[in-house]
Amino acid sequence: MAKILFVITASDHWTLADGTRQPAGFWAEEALGPYQVFKEAGYEIAAATPGGVPPTADALSLTAEFNGGEEGAERMRTALRKATELAHPMRIEDVDIDDYVAVFYPGGWGPMEDLPDDAESGRLLTEWLASGKPVSLVCHGPAALLATIGPDGTSPYAGYRLTGLSNAEEKQNGLADRAKWLLQDRLVSDLEADYREADPFTPHVQVDRTLYTGQNPYSAVPLAHELVKALS
Repeated sequence: MAKILFVITASDHWTLADGTRQPAGFWAEEALGPYQVFKEAGYEIAAATPGGVPPTADALSLTAEFNGGEEGAERMRTALRKATELAHPMRIEDVDIDDYVAVFYPGGWGPMEDLPDDAESGRLLTEWLASGKPVSLVCHGPAALLATIGPDGTSPYAGYRLTGLSNAEEKQNGLADRAKWLLQDRLVSDLEADYREADPFTPHVQVDRTLYTGQNPYSAVPLAHELVKALS
């Protein structure tokens, strides 16, 4: 059976400009929604993190406030418990891309902490692009693309049309004025990507060649469906 690899942050916090550690991790909806889409489409799932550290779901993403009430929160917590593959990741450096048909990076604030500077993740994303297999990232997940920038200051993803959490959305999240940097800014200035955005917190997916990106949590499931369509 064909496999899809999830690459997930290993961080349980996001360090802000003043040194404060904002509790974080991966955003549950952005991992578990696509996980279910992929499983229902018949794909096996494997996971990898920096160092093979079991990933942390952001506690906020499991609360009633972000799941339409306590019943929705309990469904999300149950789904997380059942997604056992995500709880037992391998190290990124142990991934053989020949074993997988696609890679998926969920977001959350955690990826802003470790993935932009993770050399192994950057190498993986560079090799995956060269392989011609789909690369997909959602919300803060595209922060991982910053690790593909080489010593010469260029990335193989330069010029690609993509999206990710917008500055406007980070402002609504309440942390933009305390962040060291904002994702949209660096995707444009450092990665030299063709960044596109939709209205805050509306579903928005961009597809450019083999790069699939979603803007925010509401884009995660539509992104997963686009990926399944491409793989079919």
